[in-house]
Amino acid sequence: MTQTIVKMEFEKENKHSIRYKEVPEPGKAEVIGSIYVQKWFAENAKTIEVTINKTDG
Repeated sequence: MTQTIVKMEFEKENKHSIRYKEVPEPGKAEVIGSIYVQKWFAENAKTIEVTINKTDG
């Protein structure tokens, strides 16, 4: 199993969600791009981290 932690920063606020964009490491390509997180969970977070676990098979 491979684990990756992706850092995301605030991009845009919508009616019920907040869009975050990925902050790629220098010299590396984006893994996720952008994601939407519901406001009730994100609250006022300007940055979040997303953990991805990739399993073999």
